[in-house]
Amino acid sequence: MEQYRRIFVIVMDSLGAGAMEDSLEFGDVGVNTLGHISQAVDSFTIPHLRKMGMANLTPLKQVEPVEKAIGYYGTLREKSRGKDTMTGHWEMMGLEVKTPFKTFTETGFPPELIRELEERTGHKVIGNKSASGTEILDELAPEEIATGHMIVYTSADSVLQICGNEETFGLEELYRCCRIARELTLKDEWKVGRVIARPYVGKKKGEFKRTSNRHDYALKPFGKTALNALKDAGLDVISIGKINDIFDGEGITEALKSKSSVHGMEQTIETAGRDFHGLCFVNLVDFDALWGHRRDPQGYAKEIERFDQKLGILLDTLREDDLLIITADHGNDPTYTGTDHTRERVPFLAYSPSMKGNGALAEGDTFAVIGATTADNFGVAMPRGTIGSSVLNQIV
Repeated sequence: MEQYRRIFVIVMDSLGAGAMEDSLEFGDVGVNTLGHISQAVDSFTIPHLRKMGMANLTPLKQVEPVEKAIGYYGTLREKSRGKDTMTGHWEMMGLEVKTPFKTFTETGFPPELIRELEERTGHKVIGNKSASGTEILDELAPEEIATGHMIVYTSADSVLQICGNEETFGLEELYRCCRIARELTLKDEWKVGRVIARPYVGKKKGEFKRTSNRHDYALKPFGKTALNALKDAGLDVISIGKINDIFDGEGITEALKSKSSVHGMEQTIETAGRDFHGLCFVNLVDFDALWGHRRDPQGYAKEIERFDQKLGILLDTLREDDLLIITADHGNDPTYTGTDHTRERVPFLAYSPSMKGNGALAEGDTFAVIGATTADNFGVAMPRGTIGSSVLNQIV
Protein backbone atom coordinates (compact mmCIF):
# COMPACT_ATOMS: atom_id res chain seq x y z
CA MET A 1 0.00 0.00 0.00
CA GLU A 2 1.55 3.29 -1.13
CA GLN A 3 1.81 6.03 1.46
CA TYR A 4 2.29 8.65 -1.25
CA ARG A 5 1.25 8.60 -4.90
CA ARG A 6 3.78 11.28 -5.90
CA ILE A 7 7.16 12.20 -4.43
CA PHE A 8 8.99 15.45 -5.22
CA VAL A 9 12.72 15.54 -4.44
CA ILE A 10 14.19 19.03 -4.84
CA VAL A 11 17.98 19.44 -4.71
CA MET A 12 19.09 22.93 -3.72
CA ASP A 13 22.43 22.38 -5.41
CA SER A 14 25.31 22.97 -2.93
CA LEU A 15 23.25 24.13 0.11
CA GLY A 16 25.32 22.38 2.78
CA ALA A 17 24.36 22.64 6.44
CA GLY A 18 27.70 22.26 8.22
CA ALA A 19 31.04 20.46 8.05
CA MET A 20 31.21 16.69 8.26
CA GLU A 21 33.54 14.89 10.63
CA ASP A 22 35.95 14.12 7.77
CA SER A 23 35.84 17.55 6.12
CA LEU A 24 39.49 18.20 7.01
CA GLU A 25 40.49 15.34 4.70
CA PHE A 26 38.93 17.33 1.87
CA GLY A 27 40.67 20.59 2.82
CA ASP A 28 37.57 22.11 4.36
CA VAL A 29 37.83 23.69 7.82
CA GLY A 30 34.75 24.99 9.63
CA VAL A 31 32.62 25.21 6.49
CA ASN A 32 28.87 25.82 6.69
CA THR A 33 27.18 27.03 3.52
CA LEU A 34 23.76 27.87 4.99
CA GLY A 35 25.04 29.22 8.29
CA HIS A 36 27.73 31.43 6.80
CA ILE A 37 25.34 32.85 4.19
CA SER A 38 23.12 33.97 7.04
CA GLN A 39 26.06 35.56 8.87
CA ALA A 40 27.16 37.44 5.74
CA VAL A 41 23.90 39.26 5.01
CA ASP A 42 21.75 41.75 6.92
CA SER A 43 18.36 40.27 6.05
CA PHE A 44 17.34 36.72 5.20
CA THR A 45 13.65 36.08 4.59
CA ILE A 46 12.77 32.39 4.26
CA PRO A 47 9.36 31.86 5.94
CA HIS A 48 8.45 28.67 4.10
CA LEU A 49 11.81 26.99 4.60
CA ARG A 50 11.66 28.06 8.24
CA LYS A 51 8.33 26.35 8.85
CA MET A 52 9.78 23.20 7.26
CA GLY A 53 12.60 23.28 9.82
CA MET A 54 15.55 24.66 7.85
CA ALA A 55 16.55 27.07 10.63
CA ASN A 56 16.61 24.15 13.08
CA LEU A 57 19.53 22.52 11.24
CA THR A 58 22.18 25.18 11.93
CA PRO A 59 22.06 28.58 13.68
CA LEU A 60 20.90 31.43 11.43
CA LYS A 61 21.47 35.03 12.44
CA GLN A 62 18.11 36.36 11.30
CA VAL A 63 15.87 33.28 11.44
CA GLU A 64 14.75 31.63 14.66
CA PRO A 65 14.26 27.86 14.78
CA VAL A 66 10.62 26.82 14.63
CA GLU A 67 9.08 25.18 17.68
CA LYS A 68 6.75 22.99 15.64
CA ALA A 69 7.66 22.31 12.02
CA ILE A 70 4.99 21.38 9.48
CA GLY A 71 6.90 18.17 8.77
CA TYR A 72 10.16 16.45 9.58
CA TYR A 73 13.69 17.82 9.40
CA GLY A 74 17.23 16.57 9.80
CA THR A 75 20.57 16.22 8.02
CA LEU A 76 22.30 13.52 5.99
CA ARG A 77 25.99 12.64 5.87
CA GLU A 78 27.74 11.70 2.64
CA LYS A 79 29.15 8.19 2.60
CA SER A 80 30.89 8.44 -0.79
CA ARG A 81 34.42 9.78 -1.22
CA GLY A 82 33.68 13.05 -2.90
CA LYS A 83 31.94 16.40 -2.77
CA ASP A 84 30.73 16.90 -6.32
CA THR A 85 27.43 16.91 -8.18
CA MET A 86 27.53 13.39 -9.61
CA THR A 87 28.80 11.77 -6.43
CA GLY A 88 26.05 13.42 -4.39
CA HIS A 89 23.19 12.66 -6.77
CA TRP A 90 24.29 9.11 -7.50
CA GLU A 91 24.50 8.44 -3.77
CA MET A 92 20.98 9.82 -3.25
CA MET A 93 19.74 7.10 -5.57
CA GLY A 94 21.78 4.32 -3.95
CA LEU A 95 25.30 4.28 -5.40
CA GLU A 96 28.34 4.67 -3.15
CA VAL A 97 31.21 6.27 -5.06
CA LYS A 98 34.36 4.88 -3.45
CA THR A 99 36.88 6.42 -5.88
CA PRO A 100 36.58 10.18 -6.50
CA PHE A 101 36.28 11.38 -10.09
CA LYS A 102 39.47 12.87 -11.55
CA THR A 103 40.02 16.62 -11.40
CA PHE A 104 42.56 18.74 -13.28
CA THR A 105 42.14 21.93 -11.28
CA GLU A 106 45.81 22.57 -10.56
CA THR A 107 47.45 21.44 -13.81
CA GLY A 108 44.95 21.70 -16.63
CA PHE A 109 44.46 18.71 -18.93
CA PRO A 110 47.45 16.60 -20.03
CA PRO A 111 49.14 17.53 -23.35
CA GLU A 112 48.30 14.09 -24.73
CA LEU A 113 44.59 14.65 -24.21
CA ILE A 114 44.70 18.16 -25.67
CA ARG A 115 46.61 16.91 -28.71
CA GLU A 116 44.06 14.18 -29.43
CA LEU A 117 41.19 16.61 -28.91
CA GLU A 118 42.69 19.06 -31.39
CA GLU A 119 43.31 16.34 -33.99
CA ARG A 120 39.82 14.87 -33.67
CA THR A 121 37.89 18.15 -33.63
CA GLY A 122 40.02 20.18 -36.04
CA HIS A 123 40.18 23.10 -33.59
CA LYS A 124 43.21 24.47 -31.77
CA VAL A 125 42.61 24.46 -28.01
CA ILE A 126 43.06 27.66 -26.01
CA GLY A 127 42.65 28.07 -22.27
CA ASN A 128 43.24 24.64 -20.72
CA LYS A 129 43.13 25.81 -17.12
CA SER A 130 40.79 26.10 -14.17
CA ALA A 131 38.72 29.24 -14.53
CA SER A 132 35.41 30.96 -13.93
CA GLY A 133 33.09 30.52 -16.90
CA THR A 134 32.41 34.23 -17.20
CA GLU A 135 36.02 35.33 -16.73
CA ILE A 136 37.37 32.97 -19.36
CA LEU A 137 34.88 34.34 -21.89
CA ASP A 138 36.08 37.88 -21.31
CA GLU A 139 39.66 36.67 -21.65
CA LEU A 140 39.47 34.31 -24.63
CA ALA A 141 36.13 34.62 -26.45
CA PRO A 142 37.38 37.40 -28.78
CA GLU A 143 40.21 35.10 -29.90
CA GLU A 144 37.86 32.18 -30.38
CA ILE A 145 35.48 34.28 -32.47
CA ALA A 146 38.31 35.65 -34.62
CA THR A 147 40.19 32.39 -35.18
CA GLY A 148 37.79 29.46 -34.72
CA HIS A 149 39.94 28.15 -31.87
CA MET A 150 38.17 26.29 -29.06
CA ILE A 151 38.08 27.34 -25.40
CA VAL A 152 38.62 24.36 -23.10
CA TYR A 153 38.72 24.78 -19.34
CA THR A 154 37.95 23.02 -16.08
CA SER A 155 36.98 23.97 -12.54
CA ALA A 156 37.15 22.51 -9.06
CA ASP A 157 34.71 19.84 -10.30
CA SER A 158 35.56 16.76 -12.32
CA VAL A 159 34.64 18.42 -15.61
CA LEU A 160 35.98 19.30 -19.05
CA GLN A 161 34.13 22.33 -20.38
CA ILE A 162 34.11 23.67 -23.93
CA CYS A 163 32.83 27.13 -24.85
CA GLY A 164 31.36 27.91 -28.24
CA ASN A 165 29.83 31.10 -29.59
CA GLU A 166 26.43 30.16 -30.97
CA GLU A 167 26.78 32.49 -33.96
CA THR A 168 30.39 31.87 -35.02
CA PHE A 169 31.33 28.46 -33.59
CA GLY A 170 27.85 27.03 -33.94
CA LEU A 171 25.79 25.02 -31.47
CA GLU A 172 25.93 21.74 -33.37
CA GLU A 173 29.69 22.05 -33.84
CA LEU A 174 30.06 22.65 -30.10
CA TYR A 175 28.02 19.54 -29.35
CA ARG A 176 30.08 17.51 -31.84
CA CYS A 177 33.32 18.56 -30.17
CA CYS A 178 31.92 17.73 -26.74
CA ARG A 179 30.91 14.23 -27.88
CA ILE A 180 34.48 13.68 -29.05
CA ALA A 181 35.81 14.97 -25.72
CA ARG A 182 33.45 12.62 -23.87
CA GLU A 183 34.76 9.66 -25.86
CA LEU A 184 38.37 10.60 -25.15
CA THR A 185 37.77 11.13 -21.44
CA LEU A 186 36.40 7.64 -20.94
CA LYS A 187 40.04 6.54 -20.56
CA ASP A 188 40.82 5.84 -16.91
CA GLU A 189 43.68 8.35 -16.75
CA TRP A 190 41.49 11.14 -18.17
CA LYS A 191 38.09 10.08 -16.82
CA VAL A 192 36.11 13.12 -15.73
CA GLY A 193 32.56 13.00 -14.46
CA ARG A 194 31.14 15.34 -17.08
CA VAL A 195 31.97 17.06 -20.34
CA ILE A 196 29.93 20.26 -20.51
CA ALA A 197 29.02 22.26 -23.61
CA ARG A 198 29.00 25.95 -22.65
CA PRO A 199 27.41 27.96 -25.49
CA TYR A 200 27.39 31.73 -25.32
CA VAL A 201 26.41 34.81 -27.31
CA GLY A 202 27.96 38.26 -27.63
CA LYS A 203 30.69 39.87 -29.70
CA LYS A 204 32.99 41.68 -27.30
CA LYS A 205 34.22 41.74 -23.71
CA GLY A 206 31.52 42.76 -21.28
CA GLU A 207 28.74 41.53 -23.58
CA PHE A 208 29.34 37.78 -23.48
CA LYS A 209 26.51 35.80 -21.93
CA ARG A 210 26.12 32.05 -21.53
CA THR A 211 22.86 30.64 -22.89
CA SER A 212 20.47 27.96 -21.68
CA ASN A 213 21.63 25.58 -24.45
CA ARG A 214 24.19 24.07 -22.10
CA HIS A 215 24.44 20.30 -22.39
CA ASP A 216 26.18 17.87 -20.02
CA TYR A 217 27.73 14.64 -21.28
CA ALA A 218 27.97 12.58 -18.10
CA LEU A 219 29.31 9.16 -17.35
CA LYS A 220 26.63 6.54 -17.04
CA PRO A 221 26.11 5.41 -13.46
CA PHE A 222 28.23 2.31 -12.77
CA GLY A 223 25.20 0.41 -11.52
CA LYS A 224 21.43 0.45 -11.42
CA THR A 225 19.88 3.08 -9.17
CA ALA A 226 16.51 3.70 -7.54
CA LEU A 227 15.56 5.55 -10.73
CA ASN A 228 16.01 2.39 -12.81
CA ALA A 229 13.96 0.41 -10.30
CA LEU A 230 11.11 2.92 -10.38
CA LYS A 231 11.07 3.12 -14.18
CA ASP A 232 11.23 -0.66 -14.56
CA ALA A 233 8.23 -0.92 -12.23
CA GLY A 234 6.21 1.26 -14.61
CA LEU A 235 6.32 4.42 -12.52
CA ASP A 236 6.90 7.94 -13.82
CA VAL A 237 10.36 9.39 -13.24
CA ILE A 238 10.27 13.05 -14.26
CA SER A 239 13.55 14.99 -14.17
CA ILE A 240 13.78 18.77 -14.00
CA GLY A 241 17.03 20.70 -14.52
CA LYS A 242 20.25 18.75 -15.00
CA ILE A 243 19.07 15.50 -13.37
CA ASN A 244 18.75 13.82 -16.78
CA ASP A 245 22.34 14.80 -17.63
CA ILE A 246 23.70 13.66 -14.26
CA PHE A 247 22.29 10.17 -14.77
CA ASP A 248 22.85 10.18 -18.55
CA GLY A 249 19.14 9.47 -19.01
CA GLU A 250 19.24 6.24 -16.98
CA GLY A 251 15.93 5.61 -15.26
CA ILE A 252 14.27 8.79 -16.58
CA THR A 253 10.88 8.69 -18.31
CA GLU A 254 10.52 12.44 -18.98
CA ALA A 255 13.15 15.19 -18.92
CA LEU A 256 12.55 18.94 -18.61
CA LYS A 257 15.43 21.40 -19.07
CA SER A 258 15.48 24.56 -16.97
CA LYS A 259 16.72 28.03 -17.87
CA SER A 260 17.32 28.95 -14.23
CA SER A 261 16.52 27.78 -10.73
CA VAL A 262 13.44 30.01 -10.64
CA HIS A 263 12.32 28.45 -13.92
CA GLY A 264 13.01 25.01 -12.45
CA MET A 265 10.67 25.77 -9.56
CA GLU A 266 8.04 27.04 -11.99
CA GLN A 267 8.33 23.76 -13.90
CA THR A 268 8.01 21.85 -10.63
CA ILE A 269 4.85 23.77 -9.70
CA GLU A 270 3.44 23.11 -13.17
CA THR A 271 4.29 19.41 -12.87
CA ALA A 272 2.56 19.30 -9.48
CA GLY A 273 -0.58 20.47 -11.25
CA ARG A 274 -0.45 17.46 -13.56
CA ASP A 275 -1.47 13.92 -12.80
CA PHE A 276 1.46 11.52 -12.63
CA HIS A 277 2.41 8.51 -10.54
CA GLY A 278 5.97 8.29 -9.27
CA LEU A 279 8.92 10.62 -8.71
CA CYS A 280 9.67 14.19 -9.79
CA PHE A 281 13.42 14.74 -9.25
CA VAL A 282 14.58 18.37 -9.45
CA ASN A 283 18.02 20.00 -9.51
CA LEU A 284 18.29 23.77 -9.02
CA VAL A 285 21.84 24.61 -10.10
CA ASP A 286 22.03 28.39 -9.74
CA PHE A 287 22.82 28.26 -6.01
CA ASP A 288 26.04 26.46 -6.93
CA ALA A 289 26.95 27.80 -10.37
CA LEU A 290 26.09 31.47 -9.95
CA TRP A 291 26.81 32.08 -6.28
CA GLY A 292 28.72 29.30 -4.51
CA HIS A 293 31.62 28.97 -6.95
CA ARG A 294 31.75 32.75 -7.35
CA ARG A 295 31.93 33.19 -3.57
CA ASP A 296 28.97 35.55 -3.46
CA PRO A 297 27.00 35.02 -0.22
CA GLN A 298 24.71 37.98 -0.92
CA GLY A 299 23.71 36.56 -4.30
CA TYR A 300 23.29 33.12 -2.76
CA ALA A 301 21.00 34.52 -0.03
CA LYS A 302 18.82 36.26 -2.62
CA GLU A 303 18.57 33.03 -4.63
CA ILE A 304 17.37 31.18 -1.53
CA GLU A 305 14.78 33.89 -0.94
CA ARG A 306 13.54 33.56 -4.53
CA PHE A 307 13.33 29.81 -4.02
CA ASP A 308 11.36 30.31 -0.81
CA GLN A 309 8.77 32.42 -2.61
CA LYS A 310 8.22 29.67 -5.19
CA LEU A 311 8.25 27.05 -2.43
CA GLY A 312 5.21 28.77 -0.90
CA ILE A 313 3.31 28.27 -4.16
CA LEU A 314 4.40 24.64 -4.40
CA LEU A 315 3.32 23.92 -0.82
CA ASP A 316 -0.15 25.24 -1.67
CA THR A 317 -0.22 23.06 -4.80
CA LEU A 318 0.67 19.75 -3.15
CA ARG A 319 -2.04 17.12 -2.85
CA GLU A 320 -2.84 15.09 0.25
CA ASP A 321 -0.97 12.05 -1.07
CA ASP A 322 2.17 13.98 -2.15
CA LEU A 323 5.52 13.95 -0.36
CA LEU A 324 8.02 16.78 -0.74
CA ILE A 325 11.70 16.25 0.14
CA ILE A 326 14.18 19.16 0.04
CA THR A 327 17.90 18.37 0.16
CA ALA A 328 21.31 19.20 -1.35
CA ASP A 329 24.13 17.27 -3.04
CA HIS A 330 27.18 18.83 -1.28
CA GLY A 331 28.23 22.18 0.15
CA ASN A 332 29.73 25.24 -1.52
CA ASP A 333 30.39 27.73 1.25
CA PRO A 334 30.54 31.14 -0.48
CA THR A 335 32.56 32.58 2.40
CA TYR A 336 35.31 29.95 2.20
CA THR A 337 38.66 30.20 0.41
CA GLY A 338 39.05 29.14 -3.22
CA THR A 339 36.14 28.24 -5.50
CA ASP A 340 35.67 24.54 -4.71
CA HIS A 341 32.72 22.65 -3.28
CA THR A 342 32.86 21.99 0.47
CA ARG A 343 32.44 18.66 2.25
CA GLU A 344 29.25 19.09 4.30
CA ARG A 345 26.18 17.35 5.62
CA VAL A 346 23.01 18.32 3.77
CA PRO A 347 19.43 19.16 4.75
CA PHE A 348 16.65 16.59 4.69
CA LEU A 349 13.26 18.29 4.94
CA ALA A 350 10.14 16.18 4.42
CA TYR A 351 6.53 17.36 4.25
CA SER A 352 3.15 16.11 3.12
CA PRO A 353 -0.27 17.71 3.64
CA SER A 354 -1.36 14.34 5.06
CA MET A 355 1.33 14.16 7.76
CA LYS A 356 0.05 13.80 11.32
CA GLY A 357 3.45 14.14 13.00
CA ASN A 358 6.47 16.41 12.83
CA GLY A 359 9.87 17.04 14.36
CA ALA A 360 13.56 16.25 14.24
CA LEU A 361 14.99 13.11 12.65
CA ALA A 362 18.24 11.42 13.62
CA GLU A 363 21.07 12.27 11.23
CA GLY A 364 21.21 9.86 8.30
CA ASP A 365 24.49 8.08 7.54
CA THR A 366 24.10 8.44 3.76
CA PHE A 367 22.30 10.54 1.14
CA ALA A 368 20.87 7.22 -0.09
CA VAL A 369 18.12 7.55 2.52
CA ILE A 370 16.29 9.47 -0.22
CA GLY A 371 16.31 6.77 -2.90
CA ALA A 372 15.61 4.00 -0.40
CA THR A 373 12.63 5.89 1.06
CA THR A 374 11.23 6.57 -2.41
CA ALA A 375 11.57 2.94 -3.48
CA ASP A 376 10.04 1.74 -0.21
CA ASN A 377 7.03 3.99 -0.70
CA PHE A 378 6.27 2.47 -4.08
CA GLY A 379 6.96 -1.10 -2.98
CA VAL A 380 9.95 -1.37 -5.32
CA ALA A 381 13.10 -3.28 -4.40
CA MET A 382 16.35 -1.33 -4.57
CA PRO A 383 18.82 -2.76 -7.13
CA ARG A 384 21.49 -5.18 -5.99
CA GLY A 385 24.61 -3.46 -4.64
CA THR A 386 22.92 -0.19 -3.66
CA ILE A 387 23.06 1.40 -0.21
CA GLY A 388 20.60 3.25 2.01
CA SER A 389 17.76 2.57 4.42
CA SER A 390 14.24 3.92 4.23
CA VAL A 391 12.79 6.34 6.78
CA LEU A 392 9.28 6.07 5.37
CA ASN A 393 7.83 4.77 8.64
CA GLN A 394 9.35 7.76 10.49
CA ILE A 395 7.73 10.48 8.36
CA VAL A 396 4.01 9.94 8.89
